[in-house]
Amino acid sequence: MPETAAAPASKKFSLQQYKTEVHVDWCPGCGDFGILSSIQQALFQLQLPPYKVAMISGIGCSGKTPHYIDTYGLHTLHGRALPVATGAKLANNQLTVVAVGGDGDGYGIGAGYFLNSGRRNIDMTYIVFNNGVYGLTKGQASPTLAKGLKTKSMPDPSIQEGINPIAVALGAGYTWIGRGYALDVKSLVSLIVQAINHKGTSFLDVFQTCPVYNDLRTKEWYAGEDIGRTRIRRLDADPAWNPVVADASSIEEIVEKKTRALHASYESGDNLAVGVFYSIDLPTYDDQLATKVPALKEHPLVDLPLYQRDVQPLFDELA
Repeated sequence: MPETAAAPASKKFSLQQYKTEVHVDWCPGCGDFGILSSIQQALFQLQLPPYKVAMISGIGCSGKTPHYIDTYGLHTLHGRALPVATGAKLANNQLTVVAVGGDGDGYGIGAGYFLNSGRRNIDMTYIVFNNGVYGLTKGQASPTLAKGLKTKSMPDPSIQEGINPIAVALGAGYTWIGRGYALDVKSLVSLIVQAINHKGTSFLDVFQTCPVYNDLRTKEWYAGEDIGRTRIRRLDADPAWNPVVADASSIEEIVEKKTRALHASYESGDNLAVGVFYSIDLPTYDDQLATKVPALKEHPLVDLPLYQRDVQPLFDELA
């Protein structure tokens, strides 16, 4: 008799274990639902123990995300998700740390932290819900809304240029850079899995629909109902696209990969690239710190008996 295929191994953690019973009170049709579902599914696919994951958020609609994911979570101050996430990871390097925030939270008041988190290369993930408006405070233009655009809550078109988050991330030194679309959950789950698996600081910008205040970039607009085709272009659909730097010591290859990623990030209008833009393996801040403090290789900082250390000499120096 022919051999029968072995039954797939059951997963230790169910998808439901990554969900809380807190009522999700985002507006109907909000793209945040797609991002939330994608994060939960990614954690499920990775089978990360919920008690070994920390979700850190800033302020805004996206700030509620940790309320809905049954892991450790911290709802922090406006624009401060990244420094808090940095502290969480350095305090306990056994945690999988995921920071989330909106485009106003991360690229506006949190812009300085966005830059410096990239250059440190701590092993954590940052996901930005990018809808072009401040949705929680009645739809003012965010840093990513392009000059000349006017959403329904704005009295006049924006007179400032919108920033390019991918370009900023390339310059800041993020070692994994991607972009997804909130309503394409299947692809977004894959990107989040890749981002979390990356050893280093991974950054994922997500196009997110705001059905209440952004009446320009609607789901119909992304679907391209007015032009007969989607405006979303998947980078991995191009067989020649390869965002991975094979030789991290080659300046030429790094420049070539970053230049190509930069060009793709500036595509606009009817061609919006999504996927992995750039990836490189470099020593993380965590690992470099562990070489200076060997004990961190064996135990996270929270487990070290710091209370037994004599800190008086430090006070004496400051006297």
